[in-house]
Amino acid sequence: MRNPTRWISLALAAALLAPAAARPAERSETPERYRWDLRDLYPSEEAWSRAREDLARRIQRLPEHRGHLGDSAQALLSGLAAMFGVDRELGRVSTYASQLFDEDTRVARHLQMRQAAEQLAVDFGVAAAWVRPEILSLDPERVRSFLAQEKGLREYRFYLEDVLRWKPHTLGAAEERVVAEAGNLTGSGQAVYSILKDADLPWPTVKLASGAEVRLDPAAYALHRASRVREDRDRVFDAFFGAFRAFERTNGATLFAQVKAHLFTKNVRRFGSALDSALFRDNVPTSVYRQLLADVRKNLPTLHRYLRLRQRMMGLESLRYQDLYAPIVEKVELRFTPEEAMAVTLEAFAPLGKEYVEALRKGYQGRWTDFLPSTGKRSGAYSTGAYDVHPYQLLNFNGLYEDLSTLAHESGHSMHTYIANAGQPYPTSQYSIFVAEVASTLNENLLLHHMLARSRDDATRLYLLSTHLDTLRTTLFRQTLFADFELAFHEMAERGETLTGENLSAAYLKMVRDYYGHAHGVCRVDDVIAHEWEYVPHFYYDFYVYQYATSLVASTSIAKAIREEGRSGRARDAYLGLLRAGGSDYPIELLKRAGVDMTTSAPFQAAMAEMNATMDEMERILARRGPGPPKP
Repeated sequence: MRNPTRWISLALAAALLAPAAARPAERSETPERYRWDLRDLYPSEEAWSRAREDLARRIQRLPEHRGHLGDSAQALLSGLAAMFGVDRELGRVSTYASQLFDEDTRVARHLQMRQAAEQLAVDFGVAAAWVRPEILSLDPERVRSFLAQEKGLREYRFYLEDVLRWKPHTLGAAEERVVAEAGNLTGSGQAVYSILKDADLPWPTVKLASGAEVRLDPAAYALHRASRVREDRDRVFDAFFGAFRAFERTNGATLFAQVKAHLFTKNVRRFGSALDSALFRDNVPTSVYRQLLADVRKNLPTLHRYLRLRQRMMGLESLRYQDLYAPIVEKVELRFTPEEAMAVTLEAFAPLGKEYVEALRKGYQGRWTDFLPSTGKRSGAYSTGAYDVHPYQLLNFNGLYEDLSTLAHESGHSMHTYIANAGQPYPTSQYSIFVAEVASTLNENLLLHHMLARSRDDATRLYLLSTHLDTLRTTLFRQTLFADFELAFHEMAERGETLTGENLSAAYLKMVRDYYGHAHGVCRVDDVIAHEWEYVPHFYYDFYVYQYATSLVASTSIAKAIREEGRSGRARDAYLGLLRAGGSDYPIELLKRAGVDMTTSAPFQAAMAEMNATMDEMERILARRGPGPPKP
């Protein structure tokens, strides 16, 4: 019963994951091979403590270079080497403390370690606040002459040129110190919101059609909003967003506080708008953001086609927003052990070349990944790492296809970090968020097409295709809707309007109804959805979410070129060049070299073509299977 994709029986997967399913497993019960090995960062907590103490002393010595950066090329090199050396070690200290805490968030000592690392980061920001103003006080030609004189400065060229680009938005040393100190205050809105949402909000309990009573925290909401029972979906949405409605005023106040922090940065650094301020960091033209919004609104008919297909496959007389997460095909039992998931991803990434695959295989074997859920472990998934070590990734793997896809996603991030660190000196190794999600979503795309190429039965193909459509809907359309709303409420604040929970809810409801065709009968959006904005933490992140959409647009285009290029390898090599470039140039330019021009609508149109092609294939399968929706 084995096949090339190594799908395993439900019984075997259940046996592997039984401890997590039967009761919350303790970390000590997780086999070592499924736990990451943090000893590559520091051999012990005591070694970490010594490194932290040494780093604190190095931070205190940074001001010794103050006033001397312009003395000579060697003095500039010495100052930059000291600053970047601290930043490099700070990354290692912070990563270890954060990952140790994430293993079991109940351990107070590890929380204290993480907080100590966070304080070091603040201390570093204050101690180095004078560096950029001092560089900017120098004649730019003098800085460039230093670059020509001293070979050791070459790895700092991009940093120095970027500092010079910031000249119109950089303050004097004293003012920069004040701005650095304000960093302890500007996240207050987000901090209060997080405490309310993650710790203090009284989550409701609902009784499902089965008779089971469920406490609807965010994890339970994410699970039960996908119920096949429509009445349960209604209960879940009404209760969950009803809980947020009770705190609408508070959440409006916390979001307004965060927006005022963004406006503080915009004003103190002399930007024309909060959007200008946020996108300037990566030198992304604001036209790219606004073009994304325009492209999505222009292509809402494609979203509406998907919604009508979903309605048809679910056999519904009318579609509501509450129906968007329910499965639209019969359940397909795709289960994987961690070993099988690793094997499948390595096969799927073959188009990226032997070197890529073997490096990732080495990472899997070297315990880069923390696989299984356990009591107290941080939820979700991420990839992280330190420059002088290697990447790590945290998962909460339960053996489903979604978990396989998450492994592919995080492995994309990890390999981006691995290749960038190998290809760049530390000052240019750290890539921007704008390109970060390209590496992860490209791997998801390769996995999908790998699975489709090996799936012959209609049920499995429909499942995989519908999963891909859901990704396109939630990433291209839903995240862009969030970006649209984020721009709208920032512009409201810039016009002097006060943001309240009530007016934020009204604006959000109107926008969701516009996107989902409420007025045209495409998808009904009930009043309770007005409170969905309160559930989205990304609105506190300062124009972050649009990058999910732009990254998926870019990766879809690049993945298609790699899959279709045959033996030439040009698209693959250009993409690997993007990974290798790290942060050595601005993301728009790096993507152009990889074959994607995000200043045009062409990549977005390519993504729309893939979405429509996916729906075309699903409709062909449905036509073969006969009328009516697939039955569970």
